[in-house]
Amino acid sequence: MSYTIGEIAKVIGISSSGLRESDVVSHLLTDSRTVSFPETSLFFALKTPTNDGHKYIEDLYQLGVRSFVVTEKPIDDGRLQDANFLVVKNVLTALQQIAAFHRKRFSIPVLGITGSNGKTVVKEFLYQLMHGDFNIVRSPRSYNSQIGVPLSVWEMNENHTFGIFEAGISMPGEMENIRPIIRPTIGLITNIGEAHQENFRSAKEKCMEKLLLFVDCETIIYNADDQLIESALEASRLSRRAIGWSRENENATLFVKSVEKGEKETKISCVMNQKTHVFTVPFYSDAYIEDIIHCIAILFRLQPEKILLKDRAFATLEPVAMRLEIMEGINGCQVINDTYNSDFNSLNAALDFQGNRNKDGKLKNTVILSDILQSGMSSKTLYGKVAELFQRKQVERLIGIGEEISRNSRLFAGFESDFYPSTDDFVKSFDGKRFHNEIVLIKGSRSFHFETITELLEKKVHETILEVNLDAIIHNYKLYRSALDRKTKMICMVKAFGYGVGAFELAKTLQNQRCDYLAVAVADEGEELRKEGISIPLMVMNPEFSSFNLLFEYGLEPEIYSFKLLDALTKEAIHRGITSFPVHIKIDTGMHRLGFNPEEVPELCRKIKAQGGLTVRSVFTHLAGSDDPALDDYTYYQLDTFKNVSSRMEKELGYPVLKHALNSAGIERFADYQMDMVRLGISLYGVSASGAVKDLQSVCSLRTIVLQTRKLKAGDSVGYGRKAILKRDSTIAVIPIGYADGFDRKLGNGAGEVLIRGKRCKTVGNVCMDTCMVDVTDMGVREGDKVIIFNNELTINEISEKLNTIPYEILTSVSPRVKRIYFQE
Repeated sequence: MSYTIGEIAKVIGISSSGLRESDVVSHLLTDSRTVSFPETSLFFALKTPTNDGHKYIEDLYQLGVRSFVVTEKPIDDGRLQDANFLVVKNVLTALQQIAAFHRKRFSIPVLGITGSNGKTVVKEFLYQLMHGDFNIVRSPRSYNSQIGVPLSVWEMNENHTFGIFEAGISMPGEMENIRPIIRPTIGLITNIGEAHQENFRSAKEKCMEKLLLFVDCETIIYNADDQLIESALEASRLSRRAIGWSRENENATLFVKSVEKGEKETKISCVMNQKTHVFTVPFYSDAYIEDIIHCIAILFRLQPEKILLKDRAFATLEPVAMRLEIMEGINGCQVINDTYNSDFNSLNAALDFQGNRNKDGKLKNTVILSDILQSGMSSKTLYGKVAELFQRKQVERLIGIGEEISRNSRLFAGFESDFYPSTDDFVKSFDGKRFHNEIVLIKGSRSFHFETITELLEKKVHETILEVNLDAIIHNYKLYRSALDRKTKMICMVKAFGYGVGAFELAKTLQNQRCDYLAVAVADEGEELRKEGISIPLMVMNPEFSSFNLLFEYGLEPEIYSFKLLDALTKEAIHRGITSFPVHIKIDTGMHRLGFNPEEVPELCRKIKAQGGLTVRSVFTHLAGSDDPALDDYTYYQLDTFKNVSSRMEKELGYPVLKHALNSAGIERFADYQMDMVRLGISLYGVSASGAVKDLQSVCSLRTIVLQTRKLKAGDSVGYGRKAILKRDSTIAVIPIGYADGFDRKLGNGAGEVLIRGKRCKTVGNVCMDTCMVDVTDMGVREGDKVIIFNNELTINEISEKLNTIPYEILTSVSPRVKRIYFQE
């Protein structure tokens, strides 16, 4: 739907004088990197602790955006003459006001979901169960924040007959902003966990804040066995409108009589209207079972006459993949697996992600797309919009799968394209040789089972996988960014293959977040990043004399730590006719590894001033013990020494240079010494260098599978050297990870543990090169079960303590032969 600028000005309470009132707005934009329809977009220049949207106004103007909501109008220098600037006191408030006004235009039933966990899963399960009865608008992914909720509700149009929106909060007072935007007619609160508890005085206060979403609801669904929610409903005076399901109270409106778990399915026996009905679902995890019971309760309230007819829908529920995965594909391809949902808005977001991963254009942009179901538009209109979107997003190749998209193939005449009636037809005709150097987005509705296509395109490697959460990288980066002064620059360390997690995807992600600098150990690492399209400044910490050609060819900025290196690089720059090439000077203030001694600085400055090939971009030092409070006196000595030396050096050189001393632990403990720039290393990857930061998110999880289970007798031995003699009859699982993959031999013979089915299992016998064995006696473990080597429960810190080493070593020891999968919500 569309509004004019004049209408929007009225909604947010400002004068339309000086605005082009008839200009049309159809799209709300908060991220300058995701422009699709610039001429009809309204950009909100949001200010956050780490960024300011006003910085991107000129870039967006060049892309064709002409309407902006701002707190301050740019200086009128004639470059933005035909732009609309809607000046407000608070840009976020204006965004929320517009979405709330839009919501008032619709009288359809809307479900609002809040709680600490399960919101997105319940929403997606309900979509699977209800989309045949309603044309549903729902939050894309987990858009449940102060910004995400307005963007979600904006997508409502006159064709929708039901809405499902998530609402998340992290601070008191936030739900008051969200409630008028969602305006739910029915509500669900899932549960109350520990997330964001630090911002509330108690769990009950947090629960009551969440319940504010339901003040005007007709009905509220909840788990009546949860005493915290029960008491909060009473205190909020909402209990009369609440309908609780229970596993304990037989008189509950919905009584869950029993939950019987089998090997591949679970039977949930429910009593509704004094009649018992059994729902069979293809899951057995406790979290999923609770989410499904929430769905049963909601359907019983909304469609009591139809719920008993949905046995097949429950039996064929598919797991909710709440993340977008990037994996290595065949023949130099990259594969983006995003079959989480398939609608126009999520397609738009996925194409933005694809574009950000291929900014240099070295790979062909290919999309495999199924029919888009339940869009509320005619096929011709829908696929016409898709074709226009593809053109804007520079899609080059389309593989359309489904009868509807195939019938509209003529709309995609401008693209290299192939169409198939079904997934089976595509699979039968698949020829891997036709895919070469492409970035392939796989986007399909669940009923098309595109996982078979993913398997065809995915490069077949080791079953052991390192999963890397790019959202966690972004969270950790922003967390440290927010602790710094706005003018302080940040270097992110991606050396050693990105601390073992993969430098390229990390570098792409950090570049998209507008990180100031990246740092690698050697020039070869920098060369690879440049070849993959990384354009932001790259610092090389340990340049070798043989790498000068790479430094100059790829614009890699070296650390200079000795007169010999300085002289050689200066000579090479002069030989090439290069002037003012940026370098970074390292001062040794007490680490005693690399660097110039303080007393060498006068001679250093003399040499630098005597040549023109190199220019000092920064001067820095390395702290020896910033993580250890016992060494604080030494750290302060280093910092004070560096401040004096760097100031003298800057004065002697006669031009400003960036000064930096703080590493991860330094940022955490010595923020007053942040100077011009800091270097973020291990803490970016979710491990607090000093142990002082508790809000970091785990970035990596290493997992594998059970290859085989063996039933052995007491007295049998396991593994090389017969180091393990069983003291009881045991079941032993063999898993395909060994010391060649990074699972240390010292973790053998019971020293190490893994997680299987949520339980810790000790190693048995010596760790082999490619496998190891663990005890799974009496656990019912089956071949193919998932095995966790480390994650946020069995942490890298815990493993490093067992090995008497540091978390860095655990991460960087993960072998390159272990497949990396990157995901982002």
